[in-house]
Amino acid sequence: MRAAPHLTLVAATDASGDKVWYPEAVRKENFALPRAALDHLDALYRVARNLTGRDSDAEDLVQETYTRAIAAWAHFTPGTNLRAWLFRILRNAYIDAYRRARTNPVHGGFEDEFAEDPTTSTREPLRGDAELERLRGTVTADIEAALASLSVDARAIILLDLEGFTETELAETLGCAVGTVKSRLARARTILRERLRDYRS
Repeated sequence: MRAAPHLTLVAATDASGDKVWYPEAVRKENFALPRAALDHLDALYRVARNLTGRDSDAEDLVQETYTRAIAAWAHFTPGTNLRAWLFRILRNAYIDAYRRARTNPVHGGFEDEFAEDPTTSTREPLRGDAELERLRGTVTADIEAALASLSVDARAIILLDLEGFTETELAETLGCAVGTVKSRLARARTILRERLRDYRS
C-alpha cells in the first residue's frame, strides 16, 4: 500500500512575472532518513532514558523523535548538523509530552499499579559483591534523582553535554546563542553539584 501524499508549496512565475506559490502533492516515501540518522540511536536513547526515567517511555520518545524527523525531513538542510537536529526534535518532543502529562488529570498507567518494586529486583550483583552493588545502586539513584529535580532545559543541557556536544552544537540543538548555552550549562552544573554535594571529596 502506498503512503498517502502530502502537500508542499512550489514556486512558479505567472504571466506577469510575479512569483506565485502552488500546492503540489508529494509522496511521503520520497522523504527517507539517511542511514547516518541511525548512528545517533543509542545516544538519543540514553538521553531519552535520563529525561523520562523509564525504559518504555524512552523507547516511545526515541520513536516519536524519528517519526517527527521523517515527517520534517524535507525541511532539513543537507550539510548541516544532523545530530543537533535530531536532538532538538527529541528535546521538543519531550517538552510536548511533559506539558501534556502535566495537564492530564490521569497520572500513571495500568502497568504502574502492578510495577515491580525496584528494591526487590532480581538483578545479579556485579562479580558477586552484594555490598558493592547496593552502593552502586544508591549512587545511581541519587544521581538520577538529582537530574530529575532539574528543570527540563537544565536536565537536557546536562545530558547533551555528557553526550559530548560542543557549545555550538548545544546552541543549535537548544535554539539559542552560545553565550546563553554557557550560562545555562554553568547554572545547571552548579545546581547539580549542590544536590550531589555529599559525594564531593
